[in-house]
Amino acid sequence: MKAEIAVPDGARHTRILGVGAYRPRSVVDNAEVCRYIDSSDEWIRSRTGIVTRRWAGPDETLGVMAEQAASKAIAAAGLTPDRITCVIAATFTHLMQTPAVATEIAHRIGATEAAAFDITAGCAGFVHGVVLASDAVRARGGYVLVVGVERMTDLLDLSDRSTAFIFGDGAGAVVIGPSDTPGIGPVVWGADGSQADAIEQTAPWDVLKDDPGHAFPALRQDGQRVFRWAVYEMAKVAKQALDVAGVGPADLDTFIPHQANERIIDSMAKSIGLPPEVTVAKDIVTNGNTSGASIPQAMEAVLASGEANSGDTALLLGYGSGLSYAAVVATLP
Repeated sequence: MKAEIAVPDGARHTRILGVGAYRPRSVVDNAEVCRYIDSSDEWIRSRTGIVTRRWAGPDETLGVMAEQAASKAIAAAGLTPDRITCVIAATFTHLMQTPAVATEIAHRIGATEAAAFDITAGCAGFVHGVVLASDAVRARGGYVLVVGVERMTDLLDLSDRSTAFIFGDGAGAVVIGPSDTPGIGPVVWGADGSQADAIEQTAPWDVLKDDPGHAFPALRQDGQRVFRWAVYEMAKVAKQALDVAGVGPADLDTFIPHQANERIIDSMAKSIGLPPEVTVAKDIVTNGNTSGASIPQAMEAVLASGEANSGDTALLLGYGSGLSYAAVVATLP
């Protein structure tokens, strides 16, 4: 008789149990950025809403920033690190091909028996991580740490007027675990690879091996193309995520989109039909675009400021290079 494969007992429902964030010490205003590009504080504010951003110092590595955010999230969840069963790091600025930075994070926080791996989906990576974590908890129980962490300045060309003023560094983390009631809805996700060149690295890493004198690869993007895609396509994705979760715009308490551009955020909120009483996260103003870290950082910010509350129903929407996207309705910790 053929043996039957055992199936682990998981959780019926999941939710976000805690959130934490780390913002680098150095606050960089628009005047500082304009030392490198031909622009102005007024132009940057009017086009993006950004007033300041944080740039990491040499000692604020991905591992250091992730450890700080993760430790806060674990404490907020009322757990100790040894109870974390898996660590997922969403990042595309880890400059080592291997090992995954998630393994360093797990070691740093003391999650010595946790599985650990990285995912690369650009600015959409964190929401991908949340969905994978939720499914992992439903499959086998336990508690999963999801960290979005980026050092965008490692891939910035400060003379590039299309990117230099947009991005910042930092980390944000959440812990996902079992719940008695539904706390994370179905995901709507995808990618439009036909537009992969809208946001890309200027050259692959092997160019440095073949031509040591080549400029270090940097991030580039077609800003207008990405803007149009985000405004028109991501509003549709947001509505789909609400529909599959059985939630209407008026049922939302908070909207936490990727912090790419304040004008994009405002346009999406209008297209979705959000009532004025819905809190719309705008961490972009003081923190810049931190890619995979932007959504958990924005979540931590609206909760810390009292603009949102534990138990609120929130829509999380990530989008970026690929062009990848993911949206999910979740209950705030």
